[in-house]
Amino acid sequence: MVHETPEDALGERARHLLRILVESYIRDGQPVGSRVLSRESGLQLSSATIRNVMADLEELGFVASPHTSAGRIPTDKGYRFFVDTLLRMQPQLADEAAAAEIRRQVDGSRETSKELIASVSQMLSTVTQLAGVVTLPQTQKASISHIEFLTLSENRVLVVLVFDDREVQNRIIQLERNYTTDELKRASNFLNEQFRGRTLAQVRQAILTQLREAHAHLNQVMLDAISVAQHVFESAAEPGAERLEYVIKGETNLMGVAELTSVEKLRRLFEAFNEKRDFLHLLDQSLKAEGVQIFIGHESGYQILDDCSVVTAPYADGDSVLGVLGVIGPTRMAYERVIPIVDMTAKLLGAALNSRR
Repeated sequence: MVHETPEDALGERARHLLRILVESYIRDGQPVGSRVLSRESGLQLSSATIRNVMADLEELGFVASPHTSAGRIPTDKGYRFFVDTLLRMQPQLADEAAAAEIRRQVDGSRETSKELIASVSQMLSTVTQLAGVVTLPQTQKASISHIEFLTLSENRVLVVLVFDDREVQNRIIQLERNYTTDELKRASNFLNEQFRGRTLAQVRQAILTQLREAHAHLNQVMLDAISVAQHVFESAAEPGAERLEYVIKGETNLMGVAELTSVEKLRRLFEAFNEKRDFLHLLDQSLKAEGVQIFIGHESGYQILDDCSVVTAPYADGDSVLGVLGVIGPTRMAYERVIPIVDMTAKLLGAALNSRR
């Protein structure tokens, strides 16, 4: 037996009035009364009929009545139904200036990937007037361009890794014995010859394969190189070893949002932005998902975001997901505008990074 959900119980009239209510509240930020609904719905309905529909919607959990007003406001459940079922998307952005700015910022940029990420985060914030967030591309997916070793004291070595000819990463590894400058030079030459153009995961697999080969087939230079490379790549390429990092811009845009004007709420929200811990799980979820993800209010699982919505989309290099970007704002955000902007920016950023490889 198929059970009817509250969503199924909504008739065409109730859906229409709910859509008008959500759109009106997003636009004006004021509880919506029956007079506004009557005027904007285009339906010839009496105030009594509209009030009855609103009472039904409230009982089903789609709207709520603030104590100070006779009007209603959407609940998280109401927003979710609106976004999933009632939203009229704008596939071509109504704000063509915003689309042009996104393209201008991303296409043909000569910035490093990290600078481009910061620029895109700021641009998302500027275009949406919300907070923009972009994760740094994961080096798990980046190709190694160059490896260099510099000897330090006490059997330690500084490893300089260059990815995609532009991103530099430094690591310090501890070796079992002291390697001379010449040995490290020979090792780096061998590794550059063997592994240039491969990702960390591919290098790790190649190293494991070579280690399984009979040592008799490997000369001393190869053995030294493989021994050093083990320390460099083994832990780095483990799944989950790379911590997600992100750049967030435009947090101050949220200070003008009525639902977030409590000083205490803003303080806690900004602290969470700085510490970054509460957003890593959401961004990680988005990294593993396809397309635009929308977390409304309590859906995020973090109390600090109960009055916020987070709209994200992964950006990719071909089939390989590099990172995720999005915006953070009030639940009362213009979803029909924000969602296409996030989606378009993710596609453009992925294409821009792909063109550099």
